[in-house]
Amino acid sequence: MDAFFRTHSYLVEHTCAPVRRGLMDEIDWNDRLIGIKGTRGVGKTTFLLQYAKEHFDVRDRQCLYVNLNNFFFQKFGIEEFAAQFYHQGGRVLLIDQVFKQNNWSASLRKCYDRFPDLKIVFTGSSVMRLKEENPELNGIVHSYNLRGFSFREFLNLKTGNDFKPYTLEEILTDHEHIIKQILPKVRPQEYFQDYVHHGFYPFFQEHRNYSENLLKTMNMMTEVDILLIKKIELKYLTKIKRLFYELAVDGPKAPNISQLAIDIETSRATVMNYIKYLADARLLNMIYPVGQSFPKKPTKVMLHNSNLLFAIYPSKVETQDVMEAFFVNSMWKDHKVNQSGKDKHYLIDRTRKFIVCDATQPGRQKPLPDTIYARYNTEVGKGNQIPLWLLGFLY
Repeated sequence: MDAFFRTHSYLVEHTCAPVRRGLMDEIDWNDRLIGIKGTRGVGKTTFLLQYAKEHFDVRDRQCLYVNLNNFFFQKFGIEEFAAQFYHQGGRVLLIDQVFKQNNWSASLRKCYDRFPDLKIVFTGSSVMRLKEENPELNGIVHSYNLRGFSFREFLNLKTGNDFKPYTLEEILTDHEHIIKQILPKVRPQEYFQDYVHHGFYPFFQEHRNYSENLLKTMNMMTEVDILLIKKIELKYLTKIKRLFYELAVDGPKAPNISQLAIDIETSRATVMNYIKYLADARLLNMIYPVGQSFPKKPTKVMLHNSNLLFAIYPSKVETQDVMEAFFVNSMWKDHKVNQSGKDKHYLIDRTRKFIVCDATQPGRQKPLPDTIYARYNTEVGKGNQIPLWLLGFLY
């Protein structure tokens, strides 16, 4: 146990989170069992350590961070370790990569029942379905999603500002006033291109090649998160990767499921399942018309965030695709995004029509009063025309 506390102290003391994640204030930390999901690379480990740093002195042995990658847990289970920690006065156990141990959900349930004064906060992959696939956790686990950096968080990090997030309603009704509060302090356009290229994943701060690091992360998403958690045999990995590549280079559109099934030599149903797994891993977004959902064929499949476009096929990146990926990813956290096959506009929360467009290109038709135009290549807006970058302030 002493070795774990030494590791905990070292990691907490050397944790540096220059941008405080908004999720830190959204979580009810009084809950006894808290699950934090997120795609690989978005900073879940740093998030746990930052929580420990904010709430506990490193010498306080009531809080302990452990990573289940440690080979110790190949022999000793979560319940056994938690019991030892609890009986030595421990009260907050932070468990990273909980899915690395078999029967982890049953173990957490036993800890919850045995140790009423113990709080467990654990991290897991976005591929995990905590309640649907782990019924023993129903009613006791409170699940949250940690996302990559928003444009607002990226801007705060780069400029030293402390801009606050806005709701979609605030942006739509008051964007002209909001922009006047931002522009005197920073020119967002000077940072926006950097963000859509390499600002979503916090590891852009590391002194390594971002694209290579992102490619490595994407491979880990398929090789570990999808195969391990979904219990897929290794021999099918190449099919999943081939499918992901085909969808990525085809651009955002309705997938040809029959052709994809031929290309990767599997069934249509399996193709749809693989697309769903890639979406769960936050590599893809699946867009449907209102009222439809998986397992039906989506109206559009697109990469989850704009950074992925530059990593997969940088020579083929289209500006419109990048901006639409940014738009959908920004909306996805708190809003429902739909689109039918016939429409150019996106429908947000089933009520608001949005079109993503270039402010420097004259429109072919008069702007429609019932449509909101999210315009890129501009810093300002007016009426129902808002600058696209401002939607990066939604979280």
